[in-house]
Parts: sequence; structure tokens; C-alpha cells
Amino acid sequence: MTMSFTLAVPKGVFAAVIGPSGSGKSTLLSLIAGFERPLSGHVSLDGEDMTDVPPDKRPVNMIFQDNNVFPHLDLWQNVAIGVAPSLRLTAQQTLAVDAALKRVGLFDLKHRKPGDVSGGERQRVAIARALVRDRPILLLDEPFAALGPGLRADMLGLLSDVQKERGLTVLMVTHQPEDALAAASLTIFIADGRVRAARPTQELFEATDLPDLRAYLGDWRSERR
Repeated sequence: MTMSFTLAVPKGVFAAVIGPSGSGKSTLLSLIAGFERPLSGHVSLDGEDMTDVPPDKRPVNMIFQDNNVFPHLDLWQNVAIGVAPSLRLTAQQTLAVDAALKRVGLFDLKHRKPGDVSGGERQRVAIARALVRDRPILLLDEPFAALGPGLRADMLGLLSDVQKERGLTVLMVTHQPEDALAAASLTIFIADGRVRAARPTQELFEATDLPDLRAYLGDWRSERR
């Protein structure tokens, strides 16, 4: 499937990205992060052309559903590696790691290994690492898909708080309409490798002019009425 995206997301917005499996949601995030390069066109971040800029030089953090932590490192080290891969931190960096762990409620668990904490706590590690890297764009690819409803709601609340505090621009891929409604002011619908719509979240879910969206949501919309 050929994919072609045309999209502009305002700075400082929390946006959800929804659509069928295989429609291009993860590819869109990979293009923004620099893990994939477009065959044509360009990627502009905060007004600068980043098309040829490698991932580590882009103003972007990315959190995946899995593989956010290194199992042989404790939680503190997993956060610290985000600012110093050698784990040789300055005093200021050490304070920043401690502050990030406190912000996500993990400071008292900092010496535990990822295998000794819950899935939600491992995702908190990934958020803390994003905090210490302090980049203005945060991309999340189904970060809470493996979590139950209650824990997912807690994670979304934490993420929303961090987004507002830092003024981050967030794009979060999710298959849960409730996640978009709870956290995102803008929702982007992707189907067949194209951005079909990007509208205020409530407006998008109430739209009647998008048959692909109606098919994707199925009975979900009628069940909410």
C-alpha cells in the first residue's frame, strides 16, 4: 500500500491518531521521528525541515507499547540512560533523573529491575525518560494497549498532566476511542495510508460525513448513545 500523508499539527496540542490496523498510523509516527524517510515531500518540525535529520537529532521522544526498558538495568538507570548512555551523569543530570522519577511516582522503586514492577510502572519509566530528555514533541505508539481500563486511565491522566505542564506536542496512536476522548483535543483519522480527517476530538467522533470512520468505529458510537 502506498502511503501519502498531509498533516499539520499545531504546537502544544495533544492529538490522538486512530484508524484500522495497517492503515499507516505507526508509519506516520516513524516518519516524524526519523526512523523512516519519505520517498518524496518533507517533514517539518517547529518550522524547521527535518527530512534529512537523523532521529537522535530531532526534537522528538517516542514511547512504544513494548521495549521501553532495559531488563538488566534498574529503574533509575533506565531513566538515566536517556540523558547519558554511559550512565556517567553530572550532578545536575542526577537531580533531573530523581525529579522525573518522583514526578511519575517511582522514586521509591528506583533500585528495582523492570521485571520486579508492573506493566504500568514500566510505562511510567518510559514517561520519566521522556521528561529528562526534555524534547518538545512526544510520540506514543499504542503505549497503554496492554493495560487494563483503570491503569490505562491513570496513565492517560499522568500523560495529560505532563503534556500541559511542559507544553508538549503529543501524537498518540490508540485503538481506544475513549483514550482520545479523555486526553486529546485533536483526533486524526487515518485509513488506507491517508489522513482522512483531523478535527477536534468530539467533533470527529460525531461526524456523519466519513463512511470509513463509521465503519471503523462500528457499534461503538451507537453504544455510547
